[in-house]
Amino acid sequence: MHSFHLVRVPARVGALALARPPRDVPGLRHAEVMATMTLGAPVVSPQRLQVHRLAVFARWEDEAALERFLATDRLGRTLGDGWHVRLEFLRRWGQVRRLGPLPEIAGRSDPAEPVVAVTVARMRIPEVPRFVHWGRPVERQVRDHPAATLALAAYLPPRTVSTFSVWRSAREMTGMVHGRDASADGRHGGEVGARHARAMRERERRDFHREFTTLRFRPLSEHGMWDGRWVLPG
Repeated sequence: MHSFHLVRVPARVGALALARPPRDVPGLRHAEVMATMTLGAPVVSPQRLQVHRLAVFARWEDEAALERFLATDRLGRTLGDGWHVRLEFLRRWGQVRRLGPLPEIAGRSDPAEPVVAVTVARMRIPEVPRFVHWGRPVERQVRDHPAATLALAAYLPPRTVSTFSVWRSAREMTGMVHGRDASADGRHGGEVGARHARAMRERERRDFHREFTTLRFRPLSEHGMWDGRWVLPG
């Protein structure tokens, strides 16, 4: 199983967690520890590297391993004071080696059920300006979409960039991905809805990344609240 965690911490605690991610934790197969970013924020902005807000994406042998980590590990106890969602893996596009071997299809989602999407990328540093140019409009599209109940990005300097989004339904998420809707801003018609599709074509023309994957999950359970609210639909 997988989990995704968000927690507010003092900046020094966040910096230490970024520098020393968890290792040799029983039952932990891999963890990405990152600082959150606000989607669509200006390139030069404190919102682009929020060390006081940690995002952790992790893969576990089983739920018992996650429970032990939250109860006994120093970082785990810190994360236990925040919010997290437990996830059932469904599909994979692309590959990031450190995330471990995952099948392309492990299950299918009902188009009407909630879905969680996670991307993880290892950037090609010379391609960062192009990535920012094409990526910021997509960030705003996802951030402002009425079907996304939570959408954010995370960053571990210098190469790792991730996005995390929770959607009311798989149908609405795939509509955004393929440019079949107008997103939150109907005044622009299909222009807003086409942003993600155009960025995907540009990535195919010349890749921004050394490694990249998109992962789709079924949310299993939500623990805690984020920004004073429940995130999972319903």
